[in-house]
Amino acid sequence: MNITPDSFVNEVVKLNFKTAPLFQSNNIDYCCGGGKAISDACKEAGVGADQLIKQLETVVAQKDPESEYINTLSLKELTDYIVKRHHAYVHESIPILKRNLEKICEVHGEHHPELFVVKDLFYDSAGVLIMHMQKEELMLFPYIQRMELVKGQNSPLPNSSFGSVSNPIEMMMNEHQVEGERFDQISGLTENYQPPEDACTTYEVTLKQLRDFENDLHRHIHLENNILFPKAIELEKQISI
Repeated sequence: MNITPDSFVNEVVKLNFKTAPLFQSNNIDYCCGGGKAISDACKEAGVGADQLIKQLETVVAQKDPESEYINTLSLKELTDYIVKRHHAYVHESIPILKRNLEKICEVHGEHHPELFVVKDLFYDSAGVLIMHMQKEELMLFPYIQRMELVKGQNSPLPNSSFGSVSNPIEMMMNEHQVEGERFDQISGLTENYQPPEDACTTYEVTLKQLRDFENDLHRHIHLENNILFPKAIELEKQISI
């Protein structure tokens, strides 16, 4: 991969996800705001583009089999992958995190009142994400799969209640942006998930779980915003010709 200042952030991450932590450590958004040239993203983040590109080149010299695998998937296979890996993770993690946040608020909330804000933010995010995933699983993903099916059969575009597939995609991307910003708040309130000196084991574990949840959310959003959705929009154009 030849990386230049004009290379787009999301394209670099799409081809090798091992670059994602490097962008993230330089405060460059690769999932919701990845549609920028590296030069522009570096300028906004106050990072030297030449130095970052050298670091990226070192990273991409290592192959990323998972990214290579994901980029070969059909749209049906990719939507199934997202549901089985990322949607399932969210469903499994939410009750555990809610329970642990309640515990640490009860024990540490007096000396760390920011925990109550973190808990409220996470509860809000959990509610939105559950509804968001339902919309994807019941409406958007099945339609994308139907589009892929009719393309293979040389059939016309299937009917939908929402018009162009870009309409629900825009809605999903807006919701992704909101949840990304919400977790930016959580990260800020917890000083990037660093436990204070008086933290108990549950406190430390909960912050790690929140960090893991945010990291998974970033990858989840990346797969949809930067891979699935552009392919779905392009597929609709091909069928409509």
